[in-house]
Amino acid sequence: MNRANAPAASNGERNLWSRRLALDFRAALVVVAALAAAPLVVTSPYTLGILIVSMYFALLALGWNLLAGFTGQFSLAPAAFAMLGAYGPGLFDYQWHLSLAWGIPAGVVGTAILGWLLGRVVLRLRGPYLALTTLSFAEIARVVVGNSYDFTRGAQGLNVPTLMQSRVGYYYLFLGVVLAVLVGLYVLMRSATGRFWLAIRDDETGAESRGINVVRYKTLSFALSCAICGLAGALYGTFSQLVSPELGLLLQTGIVIAMVVIGGMGTLTGPLIGALLVYLASEWMRGFGNVQMIVFSALVIVFARFFREGLWGLATRRVRVTRRTTVAAQ
Repeated sequence: MNRANAPAASNGERNLWSRRLALDFRAALVVVAALAAAPLVVTSPYTLGILIVSMYFALLALGWNLLAGFTGQFSLAPAAFAMLGAYGPGLFDYQWHLSLAWGIPAGVVGTAILGWLLGRVVLRLRGPYLALTTLSFAEIARVVVGNSYDFTRGAQGLNVPTLMQSRVGYYYLFLGVVLAVLVGLYVLMRSATGRFWLAIRDDETGAESRGINVVRYKTLSFALSCAICGLAGALYGTFSQLVSPELGLLLQTGIVIAMVVIGGMGTLTGPLIGALLVYLASEWMRGFGNVQMIVFSALVIVFARFFREGLWGLATRRVRVTRRTTVAAQ
């Protein structure tokens, strides 16, 4: 593509986006730093396990947000790709007796390739048709995995070797991967590719008329989103040491969407804090019965209707109001 034909944004608009993205990234780094200090005060293996799983969901939320929040494409398959990524190391060990050094990269690369191929087909669709197509793929993938007993052991589940015995080690492994994904997304969103994704999100027809290869960039976003979800699933599989088709349930995707909407779509910090808050709250609510999805669904409706910028957007708006009030008072 000729970059001269790309949508021309004013220097003021670019500087504003760069400043907001930089603030967003710094806030995400603060959250990561706080998480890095958590094992100093949290010694319970159970609590550490909850935090590890919350970071698994944070990776899924970051991956889904890349597609939905930054590119404007609504997929209902993040949990399905996490499931497929989780089966990578399990199958490599069970079927071919290959180590995790082969299985984990295979899970990530396999989901990225599958995402690219699926994206070439479904991303020519828009709106509800795209959502329904990805939902159909997610259910087909889950049913095929569940029914392929001779290959995947079906609903019985598949044992996966562990990377390490230390729960603290797993905690920092997941935290390091979350940090790496945040840095990668930050670099991408500062690049021309990131600006193309935002242009497609804001006005797909206008972006195409300016020379952006919309299908190519949407497919790239879809493949990267799937790869992040596949990576999260592959690591989670080695942590839980058991994977099953339940990882790909639509309920799991619903939780991921709730995390992003509540935290703040189209940001880096929003999916991270949304994943932590929603999963920790979900664990706390287990004592009150199976009410988590009712509560989170209600919150998604409230946030989508009244607070579309999410918690991170509310926080930044509050900071801006406070600064304007302080300046006016001076």
